[in-house]
Amino acid sequence: MTMREKIEEAAARYPDQRSAIMPALLIAQEEHGHLPGPVLEEVADILGVERIWVYELATFYTLFHTEPVGMFHLQLCNNVSCMLCGSEGLLDHLETVLGIRKGGTTPDGLFTLSTVECLGACEMAPVMQVGDDYHAHLDVARVNALLDRLRAIAGAASVEHISARLPGE
Repeated sequence: MTMREKIEEAAARYPDQRSAIMPALLIAQEEHGHLPGPVLEEVADILGVERIWVYELATFYTLFHTEPVGMFHLQLCNNVSCMLCGSEGLLDHLETVLGIRKGGTTPDGLFTLSTVECLGACEMAPVMQVGDDYHAHLDVARVNALLDRLRAIAGAASVEHISARLPGE
């Protein structure tokens, strides 16, 4: 099924096409990996809505990416609860360990580091979201262990990808 067909199918569930923008953006991002301008325009055209409406949602919500992101998008909460529990120090540590600044992606494409205003998990502060998973009560040791696990996952995925491309015996 094409992206257009998936978006049209999703949009059919909504009485107003503007209400279908978020599901359409999720479909487009799954298809393209991120949402550059031409993709946002295509989504607007498919739905028959104003392009600015699509752009507004794509740039407001942290789950949408208008620029490419690494295999693992590290989103560190920087709201008051997390800040008071040490998120600023964790950001400094992540920037040092990964060799990138906030907003950057490691040269190997594994990690993109961002801060977000609030993950709504103050009771777990400091917290970081990686993909759909929250990692709570973070400190330097837990961050280092998490990075090691993510690198191992990336290594296993790379081996599986290479193995899938090798001719069978």
